[in-house]
Amino acid sequence: MQIPIYQIDAFTDAPFGGNPAAICPLDAWLADDVLQAIAMENNLSETAFFVGQNDHYHLRWFTPALEVELCGHATLATAHLILNRLSPDLPRVTFETLSGMLGVRRLGDKLAMDFPSLAAGAPTPPPPALIAALETAPLESYPIRKVHNAPYWLMVFETEAQVAALTPKFAAMGANVIATAPGQTSDFVSRFFAPMSGVDEDPVTGSAHCTLAPYWAERLGKTELAARQISARGGDVGCRLQGDRVILTGSCAFYMAGEIEVPA
Repeated sequence: MQIPIYQIDAFTDAPFGGNPAAICPLDAWLADDVLQAIAMENNLSETAFFVGQNDHYHLRWFTPALEVELCGHATLATAHLILNRLSPDLPRVTFETLSGMLGVRRLGDKLAMDFPSLAAGAPTPPPPALIAALETAPLESYPIRKVHNAPYWLMVFETEAQVAALTPKFAAMGANVIATAPGQTSDFVSRFFAPMSGVDEDPVTGSAHCTLAPYWAERLGKTELAARQISARGGDVGCRLQGDRVILTGSCAFYMAGEIEVPA
């Protein structure tokens, strides 16, 4: 069985930046173990699969290790594929996902995604083993709702340089971590470490900004924010807090189109 596959770099306007996502349009769902095997074979932080037509689709995301409940960059990449290659006359698309209905619309030369706001919990000291694995203590730390059966933490540092210098011992972390600080040329910067989800460091993480946006909106006293994820590839995310939703904006760069062969 041959399945189309595309690779698109999300949250960047040029290839080889941002976060690469694989996207596979399907006529009907394959078995979950086949979807997981394809994601493992692709070995990108996310592979997106979608089924649907017109402007409404069912969308799922898989890391090389597991299916995830919410993914920003692969949603952006999938919308870019549909709106620019598969159905270029559409003004917007709606995705039915494990996190509810997610809409994506054109916004000039970018795309805007309507995502849930996922505020972190109350300030809480992190586990000592996690601090030891990071080798740097944050100024503040907040637990985030447990996702994918793994604990998550938002850790706030004093400077962008501290976040850039982090070299975690991934095997010892025992949790996924969003590390953030005020930015030098943006409102804030971040990095995302997700060893518990099979991705040591994600290049640009849209879903993390569902937590980062409400935190920095409250701290900075504004609802429109410019963010940069300072991984090795790097990427830019526009954030706008809108009630219990976060509007995330970004660009994409098309990289590859092809076919994969899957046993029937």
